[in-house]
Amino acid sequence: MNPYKKIILIIALIGAFLLVYMFIEPYWIETKEVVIESDQIPPQFHGMRIVFISDIHSGPFFDKARGDNLVRQVNDLNPDLILLGGDYVSGDSQYIAPVFESLSKLKAPYGVYAVLGNSDPQYWTLKTIPESGLTYIGNKGKWIEIDGARIRIGGVGDYNNGNQILNATIGPVKSEDFVILISHNPDYFPEVDKSKVDVVLSGHVHGGQVTLFGFWAPVVYSRYGNKYRTGIIKEENTTMIVSNGIGTVILPVRFFARPEIIVIELKRKI
Repeated sequence: MNPYKKIILIIALIGAFLLVYMFIEPYWIETKEVVIESDQIPPQFHGMRIVFISDIHSGPFFDKARGDNLVRQVNDLNPDLILLGGDYVSGDSQYIAPVFESLSKLKAPYGVYAVLGNSDPQYWTLKTIPESGLTYIGNKGKWIEIDGARIRIGGVGDYNNGNQILNATIGPVKSEDFVILISHNPDYFPEVDKSKVDVVLSGHVHGGQVTLFGFWAPVVYSRYGNKYRTGIIKEENTTMIVSNGIGTVILPVRFFARPEIIVIELKRKI
């Protein structure tokens, strides 16, 4: 065979493989372990496991069977607390009931808490969350208590479509308290009071969804470009964990932005 034809054939085969892979990656969920160490974590919370999932985007490309499988994966991790970061559906209210039927089976002894994302039909989602046995925590705060010790969790409304009332979470907080905040959109991070919030959990940008082998994404739905695209970002005294999410938008493809279940282990720093 002509060497030039060989090169063209090899390039074509590689291209075909990568194209097929883009449709496979959305099903290849990664469990990502993150350790948060702080002297503000009470001894009673040392070793607590918190699961964070976001951006399921139930719809034509994410059916109930996949939702059920996701819930099984989360429950198999034996989390103590589960936090949900919004975008449960891709805008159509007909997909709310199936995904929340799945999410209603999540199990954690200290509860399952949720905020909304920009794609969630607000009225129907807010109605369905408590009906599914979950607790809505957007623009609210709650103390999680163990044997007289406590940490604070809270959330804010979506940065694009809602209001952000941070004081609902940090209002009663003292300097020694450990605080976790859920903000669907990581673009809210610069506005967070970093003297009081220790950890921010976000999603929304899907890790870019289609990236240049994980290093850079040409399209990121953030005003900060790739800065808050994925992973762990630290600013001042606050750590933000940005999840790649679970589902997809526009097309059911991912490329080097695998869907993620985030498992956070709290460790008291001595």
